Amino acid sequence: MTRQTVLILDFGSQYTQLIARRVRENKVFSRIVPYNISAKEIASYNPRGLILSGGPASVTLKKSPVPDKGIFKLGVPILGVCYGMQTIAEMLGGKVKPAKAKEFGKVELFVDDTRDLFSHIPGNFTCWASHGDLVSKMPAGFKVSAHTLNTPVAAISNSTRKIYGVQFHPEVVHTEKGSQIISNFLFKICGCTSRWTMQSFIKETIDQVKKTVGKDKVVLGLSGGVDSSVAALLLHKAIGKNVRCIFINNGVLRKGESEQILKVFRDTFHLNLGYCDKSKRFLDRLKGITDPEQKRKIIGEEFVRVFEEEADKVKGVKYLAQGTLYPDVIESFSPTGAPSARIKSHHNVGGLPAHMKLKLIEPLRELFKDEVRAIGKELGLPDNVLYRQPFPGPGLAVRIIGEITVDRLNILREVDKRVVEEITAAGLYNEVWQSFAVLLPIKTVGVMGDERTYENVVALRCVTSTDGMTADWAKIPYEVLGKISNRVINEVKGVNRVVYDISSKPPATIEWE
Repeated sequence: MTRQTVLILDFGSQYTQLIARRVRENKVFSRIVPYNISAKEIASYNPRGLILSGGPASVTLKKSPVPDKGIFKLGVPILGVCYGMQTIAEMLGGKVKPAKAKEFGKVELFVDDTRDLFSHIPGNFTCWASHGDLVSKMPAGFKVSAHTLNTPVAAISNSTRKIYGVQFHPEVVHTEKGSQIISNFLFKICGCTSRWTMQSFIKETIDQVKKTVGKDKVVLGLSGGVDSSVAALLLHKAIGKNVRCIFINNGVLRKGESEQILKVFRDTFHLNLGYCDKSKRFLDRLKGITDPEQKRKIIGEEFVRVFEEEADKVKGVKYLAQGTLYPDVIESFSPTGAPSARIKSHHNVGGLPAHMKLKLIEPLRELFKDEVRAIGKELGLPDNVLYRQPFPGPGLAVRIIGEITVDRLNILREVDKRVVEEITAAGLYNEVWQSFAVLLPIKTVGVMGDERTYENVVALRCVTSTDGMTADWAKIPYEVLGKISNRVINEVKGVNRVVYDISSKPPATIEWE
């Protein structure tokens, strides 16, 4: 079955990834591509529709980003969102100018045309706006399909050419009927069907792996997290024992993690799994390193080198498999070639060395976390693995701010153990996206009996999220926070203070480094 695809041209909006997610929620595959991709290359995807994202630029500026004008000759339905709508208007003969009254936040939208994009939608509803420009002159052949009190042209349509635009953001949850608007574009305008399921992805991936790998062998770094576990099972299902899973103890794992992983995947799933303890090697390279990007790159490079060394021991290995996800790719490099900013390097993307002996194979590269979990469910992964909270590839190295030492690692391991125990005991482990501790590079005064002490501070970080792209701090009950604090301070030698991080993403990331 040919995969139906909707392409999203990224103009640098912080919401571009949300557009991709909303499309996929309708079981239609979406892919983010550069805003300046050629019309010829777009045609090669045979897309059912194009969505032009929002962006931080202004159409009124001379060097504002514009797509290939050839997209309007492809005969493919187009939806412009915010900046995307303004770009459509300008390129097709309309005019955009700075608005007298900018619109940011919740705005009341009034629908003027209830067909097509606004089919089965009330005459007015709340939407989320974020713009300082407006369309002052309509392009020929277009009609106004919605307005607000401050913006006479809040949506445009040309049903003959199947080109539409909205000045607001239907992809964010603050827009009340946003999901219906996107569904209308996908199904009523683009003619898509809900084909892209996890079952279809599994079949496509297995077929592709078989075709790519053939009789060669693959090595995969199995961390025990959801991503690498699902990748391992997918590859095992495709090529069986020809995938050699390698679990590396890098010295920055949590307490008891090595024993747990070996028990689950060797004894339960009977994977072709090898274990190597390289903790000294990693810690030696990390000695004296405080910069978080350096930590990630060192760990990424060492992982690859260890895999290469282990692969040399197995005849016929040509591929290195990783559980890279779409957010990893998006945050490490702009998948658009610009203008989106890189947030940080992920150990399994930006941390890879320039020259590798092995070819990469990343079966989950186009998926978000919740999609990976859905695939894991289909493959029979137990809940204790499937719903394990995300754990960074660089491990505790990016949860220790400053230099990594054996003593600091041991302190954080003991703290982490108690955080997880109390969050689990309170029935919150599966309610939050991540819950963990960060060891800070400061010491504060404390009192032990009649003596003053200077000991370590740890920050507790608990967040809620659906895909890791955005996150909010979790409102953990005070009594649970109190139990965590009491246990950590009373039971972990070297810690005398616990603080709670109440930052959201954006602007903060989930991990501290």
